[in-house]
Amino acid sequence: MRILIVENEFNLADAIKARLTEERYSVDISCDGEEGLYNILNGQYDLVILDIMLPHKSGFEILQEIRKRSIDVKVIILTAKDLLEDKLNGFGYGANDYLTKPFYMEELIARVNVWLRNNQVNVNSDYLEVGDLKLNIRTSSLNCITTNESIDIICKEFLILEYFMYNPNQIISKSQIYDKIWGIDSEVESNNLEVYLSFIRKKLKIIGSYVTIKAVRGLGYRLEVNDEKD
Repeated sequence: MRILIVENEFNLADAIKARLTEERYSVDISCDGEEGLYNILNGQYDLVILDIMLPHKSGFEILQEIRKRSIDVKVIILTAKDLLEDKLNGFGYGANDYLTKPFYMEELIARVNVWLRNNQVNVNSDYLEVGDLKLNIRTSSLNCITTNESIDIICKEFLILEYFMYNPNQIISKSQIYDKIWGIDSEVESNNLEVYLSFIRKKLKIIGSYVTIKAVRGLGYRLEVNDEKD
């Protein structure tokens, strides 16, 4: 499968390319918006990793153009623009996924694999599904397919659960979660994460899901997809 990285920071693009190549993808790089759009329109790519702030043509302009032309390609926006308004604009213009910088390389790879390979995660522009959980990424509604119960999950709870759902059955350390959700340089209380995880677990229990978040002693946490409730 072919991937195009449209990113004006060449060293970053080259690092992403090297990691994706290990996954046996065929990868090209464009460091300019106009060149990126030309390559998308003519290159028969399966997926595009797209920055927003590009020379000559922005990522949003590229996205609008390829959707206008009904180009059948998956698009993951990878950008430093982390406001909710930017994320909503990205999905509104037709992005399939949105990841903010700084980011973990393995999370990006996991998201690429979600879109291009069979995986435990089922995702489209509106929903993210793991096990019997269905998270609406537009409305922040969490639904249990098994019980058909739903509940709202917002703000930090949403961001934490979304992060876990993109990485099911993988151990995620506390530092990774803090860096991803609160930012690398932010100062937060040490028990903040445990408080939010407690809220999420209660909501999973309320809707009757068999998906759980388990602590892995000394390592972090893992979203576990079980065949049935304990």
